[in-house]
Amino acid sequence: MPALERAAGVYVAYSGGLDSTVLLHALATSFSGLVTALHANHGLHDDAELWARHCAELCDQWKVSFRSTRLQLNDTGDGVEAAARSARYHWFETCVEADAVLLMAHHQDDQAETLLLRLLRGAGPQGLGSIPTTRALGHGSLLRPLLDIPRSDLAGYAAQHKLSWIDDPSNTDTRFDRNYLRQEVMPLLAGRWPGYRSTLSRAASQLRELNEHLPGPALPTVHGSLGDPGFQVEDLPREPALAALALRRWLRERSLVAPPAARLSEFLRQVRHGSGARLCGSGWTLERYRAAVYLCPTGLDPAPGILTIQPGQALHWPVMGELALKAEGEDLSQLSLRTRRGGERLAMVDGHHKDLKTVFQDLAIPPWWRSGLPLLVRSSAAGEELLCVAHLLRSPRAVSSGIELVWKSEGIR
Repeated sequence: MPALERAAGVYVAYSGGLDSTVLLHALATSFSGLVTALHANHGLHDDAELWARHCAELCDQWKVSFRSTRLQLNDTGDGVEAAARSARYHWFETCVEADAVLLMAHHQDDQAETLLLRLLRGAGPQGLGSIPTTRALGHGSLLRPLLDIPRSDLAGYAAQHKLSWIDDPSNTDTRFDRNYLRQEVMPLLAGRWPGYRSTLSRAASQLRELNEHLPGPALPTVHGSLGDPGFQVEDLPREPALAALALRRWLRERSLVAPPAARLSEFLRQVRHGSGARLCGSGWTLERYRAAVYLCPTGLDPAPGILTIQPGQALHWPVMGELALKAEGEDLSQLSLRTRRGGERLAMVDGHHKDLKTVFQDLAIPPWWRSGLPLLVRSSAAGEELLCVAHLLRSPRAVSSGIELVWKSEGIR
């Protein structure tokens, strides 16, 4: 695979099952010393820790770097499987650096199952394209080199090389839709149409090609006051089906996976009825604010406590990047940084004071930013004085004293 030879890093999503074990073994043999295995421990089975140790031991045996994490699952209403998938892909995205490649072991049987599942769930043209061979993943890319290979061939490879793997008992639990298809439906299809896997895989490929040529209406991108990308509500097509296509395209252009059609349609319905509409996906959130919908940055939890800062000092602030303080000959011993507590007021040029809430509204600061923006304050016996609201606004005293916060943004999409 020439793409791997040029990659900044080569990663394999390694669950320990048959499919990923075969892929990892093949890559470890061909790209010795260049491969890192990523094992996501979902904590959903009593033997999850044993499985992680099994994976670590095989990686040590094959001279493969190994990284594992225990995932925290956040069920957004789509079930534990979807929550596990969302957490897993979000972690993968944080692991894969720019120009690196993550390989996954989805095969032809997975493709056929996915197409049938999405048909049964009423997926549209985008969803019926099923599993793509490659796509962007954060700053890197995701590659599935086994999509044209049936699982039986992988089992033959594993037997030939005497590989050991984990059999997750939940994979035979037919209460789960995919397992029911695999255990009960697919054998019936194979009995009547032996070549159904390649036929369904070809159909999915043709649908993907069609989607690439008919991507849906384009939504012009706008940016909020702090750089969040978004689109104007008035730019959404009035026809619901076209609006859904346009939003899916907008998300896809940012390498984001759209949620199921029902959730997407409900979000668009809420968007048309005013502010507050929110849609949560795999590691991302869309929210309407005023006349636009914005992609909110993740990890906007307020910084802890009160932080001191000196002139020229670079201070990392969550999501926002590096803050630095500029000052000219002022006593800075009483200056500190903190986040909003409520009740703050900023002095204005005309001598009046304005509530911070009103300042945020005047500056069109979206609600998701307000609790995490850094505030520069001066403490004295008389109380606190608000000098700077991030890099956005300064009090007259801060201006006259040459006090300024400089912010280099890094976390906004």
